[in-house]
This record gives sequence, structure tokens and C-alpha cells, in this order.
Amino acid sequence: MRRFCAITVLGLLLGATAHAAQVGLIKIDGAIGPATANYISRALDVAAAQDDECLVIQLDTPGGLVDSASKIVASFYAAKIPTVVYVSPAPARAGSAGVFITMAADFAVMAPHTRIGAAHPVELGASGTVEKTDDVMKQKMENDTASFAKSIAEKRHRNVDWAKSAVLESASITAEDALAKDVIDFIAEDMPDLLKQLDHRVVNGKTLHTANASVVEIPMNPFEQFSQLFLRPEVMFILMLMVIYGIMGELSSPGAILPGVVGAIALILVLYMSAILPVNVTGLVLIGLAVVLFLADVYSPTHGVLTAGGVMTFFLGAMMLFSQAGPGFGLSLFWILPGTFFTAAFFIFIVGKGIRAQFKPAQTGIGTMIGKTVNALSRIDSADGKVFIEGETWNATSETPVEAGKAVEITGIAGLTLKVKPKN
Repeated sequence: MRRFCAITVLGLLLGATAHAAQVGLIKIDGAIGPATANYISRALDVAAAQDDECLVIQLDTPGGLVDSASKIVASFYAAKIPTVVYVSPAPARAGSAGVFITMAADFAVMAPHTRIGAAHPVELGASGTVEKTDDVMKQKMENDTASFAKSIAEKRHRNVDWAKSAVLESASITAEDALAKDVIDFIAEDMPDLLKQLDHRVVNGKTLHTANASVVEIPMNPFEQFSQLFLRPEVMFILMLMVIYGIMGELSSPGAILPGVVGAIALILVLYMSAILPVNVTGLVLIGLAVVLFLADVYSPTHGVLTAGGVMTFFLGAMMLFSQAGPGFGLSLFWILPGTFFTAAFFIFIVGKGIRAQFKPAQTGIGTMIGKTVNALSRIDSADGKVFIEGETWNATSETPVEAGKAVEITGIAGLTLKVKPKN
């Protein structure tokens, strides 16, 4: 009886242990960027702390930044638990940077009718189209990216030739072809099928028990959600416009304070983002030159020639600002055209008029009376006299005596007394 009870208790314990097995899950849908790399790195630590069987990364991406993909690959290599990249659901794709992420996982899996490939390094223009690159630079980019893909394929024992062709020839294949070419490990219809096929597979000496495992999703934390929305080319472009509008608004209307404060805060954020996002320095220089041209036109009678040059320079600078970013991280014409238009209008109608107003003579107040000609109400000498101006009678003095009714010119003001002289 005791032996029977012991066996029963042991069986219950083993059953409970098996039932308690779980798998971590995160979902990546969109461009690969710094926020994605941080999210995956943290999720790996969380899954390891939870003693998950593995971490499944459900992936659907057009690509993104190679630097961010490199950080994700490094996280996979250093992970304490097995990693599974699952390109799903159809018609999901692992494009560009997604190729490296998929191949770097311990298990690369795709759903039917999904695709992977086209990892050729490109420079994107304003509308997401590929721009021409210097032949030497192009070759360097291709060779470096191809070497990266080759190293991943060799480490994970995948098809090295196809990995290189994905970079050098922009090769792209379906899930079914990827399985035939030994690019992925297997095809899974859905999550239960994925867990079933992972069950009892061995990686790094660990046997997976996933058939009956529960799936626990690891969501983005608030900071990662904010970073996902904030660390974008569009946001940085808007902040750059705020820097220009804020600082120029403060210069054209000294003492307004609010524009200067907003511009200063935006400048700090732009500097922070420029250290993370792949900003093209040439684009920044062109935008700075455009601001100089706009300002120069305010002070120079060029009849708008410098402003026209500023518009063209700003447009080109905005196009080049993120030209080296990967798919999903370009700046489209949807943002560039309105940004160029409003910036030109801002300098023409606000900054220009504000700065010119500072150099105009006073239009109201006591200072406006100097230089005006009025008639003397009484005899004016160095001690006493009266004049009538702007509806008021003022005391007046003159070094040269002036008889009543004669014209005098106001030359200065001392307190409430006007200084005048005879008008010739």
C-alpha cells in the first residue's frame, strides 16, 4: 500500500510539473528598430526568469535597421533559453532585417504561404524608393551585410548560399521553398502545431517539452510602447520643425518665452534621437543651410530669390535626412511636402515680418513726436513756451526765441517738456 501511494504521489507530481510547462510569446508586427531590439532583449530575460521552455517571436516585418537586427542577433546568441522565430500569420513576411533575425534563432519556423528574403542593403529616398549609391560604398555595404548573413547561416547550420543571395541578389522565397532549401527548420500551421512540432527537440543539451505547454505572452512595457511610437523618423522631423519654429519665433518676438522653451525642449529630444536613429549628416546640414537662406532673405532685398533657394534646400535636406535607413524607417513625401511648405510660410509671414518690425521706427508713443513740425501757441524761449500736438498742450523750450504762431520742429523731450527749434 505504501509503495502504491508513493508511486501515485510521484505520478501526480510529475503530471503537475509537465502541466506547469509554459512557453513565452512576443509579437513583432512592423519595422525593426531600437525599441524592438530592447523589447526582445527584455523578453528573453523575462522568459528565462519564468523558466519558460523557450521564447517564441511571432514575426511579420518588412525589415528595418540593420544595427537593431544585429543587436537582436547578439541577444539570441547570448540567450539562456531556446529562441524560436515564427513568421506568421499568412501572408506575413520576414523581409530585409527580418531575414537575419529569423535565421539567427535556434528554430526558424514559418506558417504556410508566408515569405522570407530581400535583404539587400539599400538607401531609401523620400517615398521609400531606392536611391543610387556610390559604387564603392554600395559594394562595401553589400559585402558587409552578406558577411553578416553568412556568419548567421554558418552558426545555425542553415543554407549559406541562399543567405548570401538574399543580400546580394535580393532573393525572396515562400515558406515551402525555404523548407526545401534548408533555410528554416519546419512549417507550422498555427501555434498549437508549432508547439507540437517543437516538442522533444533538443537544443544546447536541453529537451523541449512544449506539446502541452501553456503560452504566456510577454507584452511591451509602457516605456517600450512609447519608444516604439517615439523613435520614428516622422517624430524626429516634427521635433526638428518645432526647434526651428520655436527658436526663430523667440528671435522674431523677444520676450515671448513660450516659443523659446518649446524649441529648447525639442532640441534636446532631437539630439537624443539623432544618437539612436540613422540620421544622414548631409540632410541636417542642408536643412541648416535652408534656415540661413530664409533668414538672409529677411535682411537682403533679393525679391525672394534666397527664399526659393531655401525651399529647395530644405526639401532636399528632408529627403536625405533618413536616406540610409532601412525599410519602414524612411521619411515619406507625406511629411516632407507639408513640412517644407509650412516652414517657408513660417519664415515669410511670421519670422520675416517680426524681424522687420523690430527695425521700423516707433509708430506710437512719445518717441513718435520727435521730428514733427507744429505751431507755437505762445512765445517760446529758453525758459517757457507752449505748443499744441496730438490733441494736447505741451510745455516747450527753445534756445532760439520763437514768436507765437511760428512753426517749430520738435528735437527732443525732457520729462514733460519738449525741446524745439525754429522751422526754417
